[in-house]
Amino acid sequence: MTIGKDVVICGAGISGIAAAHALAHSGLRNILLIDERPPLTLTSAQSSECYRNWWPDPAMLALMNRSIDLMEQLAAESGNALRMNRRGYLYVTADEGSLTLRRQRWHRISQLGAGPLRVHTESVSAYVPHAADGHEGQPIGADLLLDPDLIRKHFPGLSPNIVAALHVRRAGWLSAQQLGMLLLERALALGVEFASGKITGVSTGGGRIKEVALASGERIGCGAFVNAAGPFLVPVARMQDLELPVFCELHSKAVVRDHLGVVARNAPLLIWSDPQLLPWADDERTHLSSDPETAWLTQQFPAGVHTRPEGSAESRTILMLWEYRRSSRTEPVWPLSLDLTFPEVALRGLSAMLPRLRDYFGRIPRAQLDGGHYTKTPENRPIVGPTALENSFIIGASSGFGIMSACAAAELLAQHVTGAALPKYASDFALARYDQPGYLDAALAAAENGQL
Repeated sequence: MTIGKDVVICGAGISGIAAAHALAHSGLRNILLIDERPPLTLTSAQSSECYRNWWPDPAMLALMNRSIDLMEQLAAESGNALRMNRRGYLYVTADEGSLTLRRQRWHRISQLGAGPLRVHTESVSAYVPHAADGHEGQPIGADLLLDPDLIRKHFPGLSPNIVAALHVRRAGWLSAQQLGMLLLERALALGVEFASGKITGVSTGGGRIKEVALASGERIGCGAFVNAAGPFLVPVARMQDLELPVFCELHSKAVVRDHLGVVARNAPLLIWSDPQLLPWADDERTHLSSDPETAWLTQQFPAGVHTRPEGSAESRTILMLWEYRRSSRTEPVWPLSLDLTFPEVALRGLSAMLPRLRDYFGRIPRAQLDGGHYTKTPENRPIVGPTALENSFIIGASSGFGIMSACAAAELLAQHVTGAALPKYASDFALARYDQPGYLDAALAAAENGQL
């Protein structure tokens, strides 16, 4: 039997749920959201839950500013059910020689629309510390702290070797589950239907999608079809004879109990911005380097290891994250094959920024290790908008920024589906951008650390 829906959305992660909410909010009603798993189960469930508007790419910055606007509106309407804070991101460096180039880059991001860059060179300054909770009444832009005494005053656990700390202010974290469930509840209240099922095929004709087939044998006619399948974006596109410039990377996250209280419970997201060698004892380094299976542990690691407190003020839990294997492309399979060395690698990497973490060496707290697939394009912009088929749309390839971009990406998708006016950045995220001669080469040339 074939039934008909105005819109069928494949995938009930944060992108699919946000898309259902945005489409229903725009006036559409006969919408089916379908997934073989419960909502917010895969990658969305493993998020670090952070957000920021500090991006070197003007299109990404504009998208994130809009998405944060929408999340703040949801927080205000719900009594901050999202548990959204504005603690910010704190990028720190001990590399004095890189400061000139870094400051140029930070000024450029500020000028693109991220907010003013305030520079503090003395221990007595107008720097405004962040609030531990809430998102209202906080500064925007960023504060650059260049005085060591000022850095130690506000962030006393950091390494004395740090020469600069950039505190990005329109940033922080929230509860991804609460955001997703709030959007889902509102979508269902507007008439969206959620169904448990697996899409196994797509029938096309006349340059458009006609219906989708489910593993149950049911067939569903489509006025429009939205591929929001997260890590399975490519397989679902191939059902439509579409090839996407998209791949998956496996990323890990470790949760440990910081019983020594090294990371302050009111800390922002702390990010070490310098490449580094992991700290090993001489005999450990010799042993590791002698074995081809472990020699990589003695080589230079990229910048970017980061941590934040998790849970209430009474909790001792911290998250540790580090994308040190960015080239590790993988197929989206479950259960995940996780890197069991990750917790120790991340902890040792973080000790460059937080020296007291060395007290855990040799007795690292038991870690809860999980992770998910980042679904990415080569230049790390998402894909949002129509495909070559008339009524087929995509929202995805949101890499590590799916939670923070979901609201604005979904709004953009709904504008495409309904034929509404599009924002200026729409073409920067459309699949058709890859048809432009030289686009990808130019985007990759402009990228920082391999991504826009």
